Amino acid sequence: MNENIKLSIVVPVYNRPDEVEELLSSLTKQTNTDFEVLIIEDGSSLKCEDVCKKYEDQLNLKYFFKPNSGRSETRNYGIERASGNYFIIFDSDCIMPPQYIEVVKQYLYSDFVDCYGGPDAADSSFNDMQKAISYAMTSFLTTGGIRGATKNVNKFSPRSFNMGISKEVYEKVGGYKNMIGEDIDLSFRIKEAGFTTRLFPKAHVYHKRRVNLKKFFRQVNTFGKARILLNTLHPGTLKLVHLLPACFVVGNIMLLLGALISIFCHCSCWWIWLVPIAVYILAIFVESLIKNKSLKIAFLSIASCYTQLFGYGTGFINEFITRKASRKNQEELYK
Repeated sequence: MNENIKLSIVVPVYNRPDEVEELLSSLTKQTNTDFEVLIIEDGSSLKCEDVCKKYEDQLNLKYFFKPNSGRSETRNYGIERASGNYFIIFDSDCIMPPQYIEVVKQYLYSDFVDCYGGPDAADSSFNDMQKAISYAMTSFLTTGGIRGATKNVNKFSPRSFNMGISKEVYEKVGGYKNMIGEDIDLSFRIKEAGFTTRLFPKAHVYHKRRVNLKKFFRQVNTFGKARILLNTLHPGTLKLVHLLPACFVVGNIMLLLGALISIFCHCSCWWIWLVPIAVYILAIFVESLIKNKSLKIAFLSIASCYTQLFGYGTGFINEFITRKASRKNQEELYK
């Protein structure tokens, strides 16, 4: 396998031709061009076919259009039509640094692994909100510190915005399931089948993510709900660390209530309740300011971090109590 690695890049797309333009443009700048690209249009009304035609002469590119069925089935559709023996999965809102393919091949040739994941970062071209959201998703002060940025094989779970799997793995475990948390589920099944997973720390992508806090909240709220379903399908995978966002939500509410009750009771020390919140906000502001060198992004980072933690935490709590999304997804999986 190490002697004959043939890479196929698979990208599911839904109504995002501008993102595909940026993604394909970044792939034309790769220092290693030995790969194919499959763009799978998932029933979009705003197609990217014309964008793909612009790059047909610059890339080994295949475009497919299929009825809308969701990103899991769309990824599987692309993988099943790929000619390579190692598949790289990207989200359409990713941009690849010029050395990405070269770095991945170096990792695979030096120490082959059945499945890998890479980190994400914010590119200098991103707007301030995108940089703030990227900070929230990668900082150790948020769930970015527990999202799997570890080289430990038993703990790291590759995510499908930047993930590679061998053909042997795909044929063995059966690809993505149509569910929330589908990429983590696939990572668990890969490890349960006896294959290896690893973080490739230098194989990063620039991930644009959601462009406003409302969309970002919905995304991370789904992540929180998915964690409960994943533990149902893979018992024992829920760890204490996954409870942190929910504890953050409860803790903040209790501190605010404590301050309000103290004010109502005319307690002069009511502000003490708010000290932990103020310290945390200051920590976010300072770290983001150091990383991004921008006062505006530092302030936006406070909002994005609270959006992320409250979104994930409330999703987790809601699903823990109702199991609504879990029941719906299990019905879809086993019907």
